[in-house]
Amino acid sequence: MKLEKYDIYPAAFPDVTQLLVSGGDARIALDPVTGLNKYGCRTYPDPGLLSFGSSTASTISQDGFIAASRVRNALLAARKNGEFDACCLSQMQRMREALLLQLADSNVQLQFAASGTDAHCLAAGYARGAQPLRVVMVEEEETGSGVKAALLATACAIDLVALRENDGAPRLLDAIDEEVSARVAAAVDRGERVLLVMVDQSKTGLVAPGIACLMRLAQAYADRVSVLVDACQLRLSPITLRAYLQQGFMVAITGSKFFTGPSFSAALLLPAAFHTNEAVEPEFLGVGLLLRWEAALVELRRFHAVPQAVIVEFLTDFKDAIGARLAQDERFEPLAVILPDRTGLQLVPNWDHLPTIFPFLLKAKAGWLDREQTRLVYRQLQTLKTGAPRCQFGQPVSCGTRDGTPVSALRLCLSARQISDAAAQHSISHLIADALSALDCAAGLI
Repeated sequence: MKLEKYDIYPAAFPDVTQLLVSGGDARIALDPVTGLNKYGCRTYPDPGLLSFGSSTASTISQDGFIAASRVRNALLAARKNGEFDACCLSQMQRMREALLLQLADSNVQLQFAASGTDAHCLAAGYARGAQPLRVVMVEEEETGSGVKAALLATACAIDLVALRENDGAPRLLDAIDEEVSARVAAAVDRGERVLLVMVDQSKTGLVAPGIACLMRLAQAYADRVSVLVDACQLRLSPITLRAYLQQGFMVAITGSKFFTGPSFSAALLLPAAFHTNEAVEPEFLGVGLLLRWEAALVELRRFHAVPQAVIVEFLTDFKDAIGARLAQDERFEPLAVILPDRTGLQLVPNWDHLPTIFPFLLKAKAGWLDREQTRLVYRQLQTLKTGAPRCQFGQPVSCGTRDGTPVSALRLCLSARQISDAAAQHSISHLIADALSALDCAAGLI
């Protein structure tokens, strides 16, 4: 009997809901009582949820669930025929080619990873040489919470750069660029190699360090500095993504944020300078990863079929409506966000210069809600039982103090799926109404 090394299932092949949470960690394990993971998401479509949490995680779409089920059934048939391993590898190669077709050029390699954190570790491996490796990156509050610990575990030294002031206001980009430049120069003077990580976009929608700074450092220290663009939110047009790759920068992406695939689907895009003579990723990384990317790919294709002019119009209308609502309610304070400036890439503006993440603070009559109170509101919104809709925002992000109170921002986020749905309906009004209803629910808990 032929041995199938990827067939780790001792008895019946799991159903799609079980496979979608396989190959991850405790963050996507389901609570046996609620059926939700840590992010408040199910493994099957949840049309009753007002879902505005795509900066953290999303529940799978109906189309994504159907597509994942189709791949699961193909693997099941191959398993019965003794061709499971071959089917696993061919499905993963199909996925790699499909993603590259949507996102990058033919001279780019794609290496799958379980999570954005794992993609960062892969990039560190490519950047590491004979010298010690130092990673210069933004603070943990604005990027993946586990990235620092994972990189330290791979013997990297870490320099963290703050993106916001103590009161939550964005730092001036010139100040960030100056600090990053000094840290990189000091590391090179010590004889270290550097992995310089730019975030586009952060948890609260920031882009830093500046593109001109990034390009200057990469040119000045070409033999000692490698650049990784943390695009794990994937709130980028393919034109912007390709421009980063053409600069010789690695790019980390996930399908589980803007494109609403289930959590734990990531990849690292490698420009020509990092290509190896060996085949990329000879091993299969698990059925769960494949199915999660399959769900994201469905929404990626749908979104890329929407004309850019329509996307820009919808994002502009949404920004105006949500900005006005947050500004007019004394229980909210919008957290300032500097819109992305990517002119250093010599690009004409695309839809991705407009915001899709709207962070805001909560304030009661007695004062600012602290971090634990904000987290409680975040959790309560997902389990409302008073006839109000259940709502999902992006997880609270720590952003300094106000009047001595440590505060966190909730995030109302637009996803690619929501924009595609609005385009199919030829109207953004229903989506705006849902977002305003979600904000009403949040205000009602303060």
